[in-house]
Amino acid sequence: MRSIVVAALLAASAATPALAQDNAPFTGPRVEGIVGWDRVSNNGHDDAVTYGLGAGYDFQMGGAVLGVEAEASDSSAKSCIGSATAADPRLCAKAGRDLYVGGRVGTVVGGKALLYAKAGYTNARAKASLDDGTTVLRDSGNYDGVRVGAGVEYALGTNAYVKAEYRYSNYEQGFSRNQVVGGFGFRF
Repeated sequence: MRSIVVAALLAASAATPALAQDNAPFTGPRVEGIVGWDRVSNNGHDDAVTYGLGAGYDFQMGGAVLGVEAEASDSSAKSCIGSATAADPRLCAKAGRDLYVGGRVGTVVGGKALLYAKAGYTNARAKASLDDGTTVLRDSGNYDGVRVGAGVEYALGTNAYVKAEYRYSNYEQGFSRNQVVGGFGFRF
């Protein structure tokens, strides 16, 4: 009798991880690529393309998901005015890399979709140059900020997923950005 109980307990514990994985498609480490629309604003705005890589780890508990994430991205945002003469100096501004670390909380809908909200710290780099035809001055700075957003992630199978997300970042000195991105990723 004792052997049957021990065998049943071993069989049940061996089957539990497989069952948990089937019912929890939003658990574990993940990596993803993103691309999308980027509107950089500071006394005007510039529409551009953002692209980057992200990684995270999610914990699914029933229908709730909690996760941590990090991302490194860049943008094609660049704006120039003027013609590089003493009377009309050329002023250019370019958005550089953007680093983000934060968390997200969500709920599973229909077994394969995750609706989530996110928040965290972000740090963006911006570059500026001034050319008056004889001298070129360059400067760059890093700007700390806060990012909030919301999105949906859809499991394509046991490991792959696609996502769509809106996010807003607010940085120091009146610098902000709105982004809508799509992504493709894998869970391990």
